[in-house]
Amino acid sequence: MAGYTTRIVGAPNTLEHRVFIEKDGKVVSPFHDIPLFADESKTILNMIVEVPRWTNAKMEISKEEAFNPIKQDIKKGKLRFVRNCFPHHGYIWNYGAFPQTWEDPSVQHPETKANGDNDPLDVCEIGERVGKVGEVKQVKVLGVMALLDEGETDWKVIVVDVNDPLASRLNDIEDVERHLPGYLRATEEWFRIYKIPDGKPENVFAFNGEAKGKKYAVEVVHECNEAWKRLVNGQSPAKTASYEISM
Repeated sequence: MAGYTTRIVGAPNTLEHRVFIEKDGKVVSPFHDIPLFADESKTILNMIVEVPRWTNAKMEISKEEAFNPIKQDIKKGKLRFVRNCFPHHGYIWNYGAFPQTWEDPSVQHPETKANGDNDPLDVCEIGERVGKVGEVKQVKVLGVMALLDEGETDWKVIVVDVNDPLASRLNDIEDVERHLPGYLRATEEWFRIYKIPDGKPENVFAFNGEAKGKKYAVEVVHECNEAWKRLVNGQSPAKTASYEISM
């Protein structure tokens, strides 16, 4: 999106590595400052790319640091990577998050029967162009899967870049199977098995792994946007130590 650039601090794959997002030369928060909608009348949303397709470093927006830069996740003092799970290599989409969304850990979803995972809403962008860490893409929503990650609802919204060659033909979840056969099955498989090489059991899904359509997905996006508004207005108890808001 015009006006958004990145500022990189520290070398990739180090504990010091950070990717800050700037607009017109000023640092902004990808969690709080970038608007959710690029064009609400056409339901075109802004997506923050955290992990480019085919890469393995588990990059994510830092909720606790000022301006919420993107950094590599750490567990037990070590940088986290996802393993290659045959036949997949790294992440199989451009993976990221919607700004101004939050999955409220104090609220149980009536259909998944699990609380939110305390993070911005996750996004899988299935267009053909490989993104860059910190890139702000304009996307349209196609559907959503409900991963149940360690007892928490962890929505995965399926989207496509509005500039992708297939964008005009992808308008709902059934179009994905029609034009990109096997992609949804691969997505379900990837999320189900990607933790197994680290000694964890298979992940499970609500709705038997079925991807819900655009209408359902857009409702999830709006719910998480409303939850974010409650968070920044102090109406929801934040689970982590602090949420740095630069608004």
